[in-house]
Amino acid sequence: MVKSSINAPVFFSSVLLIFIMVFVGAFWPEQSQVVFKVVQQWLEVKTGWLYILSVAIFLIFIIFLMVSRFGDIKLGPDHSEPDYSYKSWIAMLFSAGMGIGLMFFGVAEPVMHFLAPPDTTPETIQAAKDAMKITFFHWGIHAWAIYAVVALSLSYFSYRHKLPLLPRSALYPLIGERIYGPIGHAVDTFAVLGTMFGVATSLGFGVLQLNAGLNYLLGWPISTTVQVLLIIGITLIATLSVFSGLDKGVKRLSELNLGLACLLLVFVLLFGPTVDLLRAFVQNTGGYLSDIVGKTFNLYAYEQKNDWLGGWTLLYWGWWISWSPFVGTFIARISRGRTIREFLIGVLFVPTAFTFLWMTVFGNTAIDAIMNHGALYLKDAVSSDVSVALFRFFEYLPMSTFLSTIGLCLVVTFFVTSSDSGSLVIDNLTSGGDMEAPVWQRIFWALLQGVVASVLLLAGGLQALQTVTIASAMPFLLIMLLMCLGLFKALKDDWLKLNSVQSHNTSVQYAETNMNWEERIDVLVCHPSYEEAQAFLKDCAAPALSRACQSFVKRNIQAQMRFIGDHVRFVIKADEQHDFVYGLRIREHTIPNPIVSEIEQGEASYYRVEVFLEQGGQHYDVMGYTQKQLLADVVTQYERYLHYLHLSSSEYLGEEA
Repeated sequence: MVKSSINAPVFFSSVLLIFIMVFVGAFWPEQSQVVFKVVQQWLEVKTGWLYILSVAIFLIFIIFLMVSRFGDIKLGPDHSEPDYSYKSWIAMLFSAGMGIGLMFFGVAEPVMHFLAPPDTTPETIQAAKDAMKITFFHWGIHAWAIYAVVALSLSYFSYRHKLPLLPRSALYPLIGERIYGPIGHAVDTFAVLGTMFGVATSLGFGVLQLNAGLNYLLGWPISTTVQVLLIIGITLIATLSVFSGLDKGVKRLSELNLGLACLLLVFVLLFGPTVDLLRAFVQNTGGYLSDIVGKTFNLYAYEQKNDWLGGWTLLYWGWWISWSPFVGTFIARISRGRTIREFLIGVLFVPTAFTFLWMTVFGNTAIDAIMNHGALYLKDAVSSDVSVALFRFFEYLPMSTFLSTIGLCLVVTFFVTSSDSGSLVIDNLTSGGDMEAPVWQRIFWALLQGVVASVLLLAGGLQALQTVTIASAMPFLLIMLLMCLGLFKALKDDWLKLNSVQSHNTSVQYAETNMNWEERIDVLVCHPSYEEAQAFLKDCAAPALSRACQSFVKRNIQAQMRFIGDHVRFVIKADEQHDFVYGLRIREHTIPNPIVSEIEQGEASYYRVEVFLEQGGQHYDVMGYTQKQLLADVVTQYERYLHYLHLSSSEYLGEEA
């Protein structure tokens, strides 16, 4: 029997809608393109102001969270550690986020703005400066702020509050348990469609650049047949990567991507006007930062440049928003254990800095070649066929064949990582957040992406699908605004809880004990074994928590105590608030300063019995406490919990008043 873990309402409705959209795009490509284009243009003209304002809100909100006290909260229990190293984490979020876009637009977009700037004379020094400012603006922190809103919401509610890793979970503070009903199913289904169509259209358009590169390097013919075969090849590679899983397939491919991208970047930097590029990077960054407020809110309300705004800024904002369920879910999947501040610094600034350097090296080199070295063929290449622009650009540099080969490899690996990470995300969305879903489900979605891209490429319906994907950003834009509201409410309550636990002190901090100070030193300097820690749990901690439980039950308070293996857990149930949890768990640590006898016996670890509350481990050891001291600690933590409930209730009543 084939095992599955599908969430039927989301899985089957997503598959049905995908087939309907592909059918319409395949059999009526031109008509559907016209209809979707009209919808997109109407949205740009009538609601462009809402796109601009909302993206500004996302950026301000994310920066506020990063610099505020909420930045100290962890994406997971207080004791959790990151699942991935910085190198692997950054490589994966960068590859899934916009790696392929840099290959496609790294040369083309700066040159296009240089040739047709919105506010100055084309092909002048000022046009070159403005071209880089505009490119930085479209590929900078605004895009990553959009991704960060979704990624932070999902990872916070999943890892901190144990809700499913699904977009619906971000609405829990607003609609509560209704996230498990039709509203939640609709939100997740919409996220599946955005991910599928975004990855499929990128895969379809991306093979155009791959085909152009193979034609340039190896003389392969440019044809639909070759492009479909390339899609099949990329899909099969992605399927193997998906089969390997996140830690082996996606992680290793992402690290390979980052390594190849850095190699290509260094070669172009060294072969190009190196010093001028470094100077330009500093000046471009400064120009971007100095203009960021004006550009963030610029709607050309007085100049009436709706065509330019709709064809560039609004198009990008719609594209990033439509991709945010995919990229946001994937980033959330790999970000457990980091603090909110650490997460946001990594998501906002590290990829942005690399993107700025990439755009400067490729864009400024291309503009310099056109302005000062007569490389007019670059201008013609960008104007006629963007997909071949990168390879024509390499003609200007030494070792052009070598650079084109690296570029071609990067295009392939970026597409593979986009496809396999997209498959993992869709599988996660359609399985109700199950991160251990059967492999066949991930393979199904990987193959379906290739089928969708191939069918629409053959029928000429990719452009229509891209248009509807961008137009579909509007409803998810509204969902993201609700995500911000829900996340702020939850973080505010979480900080209140943390603050009450950490700063509220009482006179019942320590119970009287017959232990003298020398005996206390013996407890502090010893390094207990696992057996000693387990004996402490059994002989001291469990009886103490059992007494506490009985005392609360006598007072008609619903309490229970459980002792299993290496941990004991005492819980007081609450109907509408978070439960009070006081747990003790054995944790292994490395001996910091072993004594001679420990070194000789090869002892490297010791064990602590640490306190775990509802929000996670508190990093303090109770090994050696007496029963009286343990009971005093339980009462103290319960008093802090009641203090949190008081503050939470008072604040709520204040808001209501």
